[in-house]
Amino acid sequence: MSNDPTRIANIIVPSVFIPYVIEKTATLSALVQSGIIVPDPALDILAQRGGTVIDMPFFRDLTGDDEILSETTPLDPDKIAATKDRARLHMRGKAWGVSDLAKALSGDDPMAAIGDLVAAFWARKEQALLISMLKGVFADNLANDAGDLISNISIAKGSDATAANLIGADAVIDAATKLGDAAGKLTAIAMHSGVYARLQKLNLIDFVPDSQGVVNIPTYLGKRVIVDDGCPRDAGGTDGYVYTTYLFGGGAIGRGEGSAPVAVETDRDSLQGEDYLIHRRHFILHPRGIQWQELSGGDAIAGISPTNAECEASKRWNRVYEQKNIRIVMLKTNG
Repeated sequence: MSNDPTRIANIIVPSVFIPYVIEKTATLSALVQSGIIVPDPALDILAQRGGTVIDMPFFRDLTGDDEILSETTPLDPDKIAATKDRARLHMRGKAWGVSDLAKALSGDDPMAAIGDLVAAFWARKEQALLISMLKGVFADNLANDAGDLISNISIAKGSDATAANLIGADAVIDAATKLGDAAGKLTAIAMHSGVYARLQKLNLIDFVPDSQGVVNIPTYLGKRVIVDDGCPRDAGGTDGYVYTTYLFGGGAIGRGEGSAPVAVETDRDSLQGEDYLIHRRHFILHPRGIQWQELSGGDAIAGISPTNAECEASKRWNRVYEQKNIRIVMLKTNG
């Protein structure tokens, strides 16, 4: 009978572990659960085809005026225009030593314990990547589209802020109206805890049970609330803070899971007495209708895949959908 302890290599079966972590990551992601990020089988396929830039052609809406029918004048045929959205493949990885997982491995189900820890890690990292992407998307919107998806009611001297500069029903409705008659598509709102605290103090947060009647989900004006301190809180121009809140529509962000050549492997440093778990991911996380710009020369990304900081640059994004078809709006307030 062997007295060897259970190793990570004895527990991790890649064919089981990878699908489990992908599914668990989606389960743990508030952005996925709210319908903001939608796993898309079509993006899964594109993410597995190879290449780092993924083109997604689409047809623009029909334009032009209708015509009066005539017995003598034929109709003048119009064309349908096609263009393309473009996404970037993200390639990320992380390694863990067994000492980080030792406590979890003492449980009854080591596989589930490791899966939960890894999935929770990736859910947080996807959320952080998305916030960085949104910084770049709205920097582009401000620079090239006159900020037509941005509602900014903040002032530089935050200590002088009044209700007109703080989040409230009027502020959220005005921001949603950036989409005109498509405002009803916005179904969720992501905010910093400082902004959420204000709504709580005003007793404006409602709670509705989830589909199982187990978890109470916070909502505001009928929109699901996601509290994330990754939402920017910047120092005001004079004092105080300027908070960035995002309004989302369902499916605003597409997500596709690729396949890294060696997605999961284990290793052991026998002299050090430490086991390792290595996890690599190839995936698409893309704001629909905002085309990724693959630049060259001095503007090229430094590595094979963009960092969060590189995703924050306005020059890396360009809107290709019409304003009303974008399902993300930014609201800036002093709290």
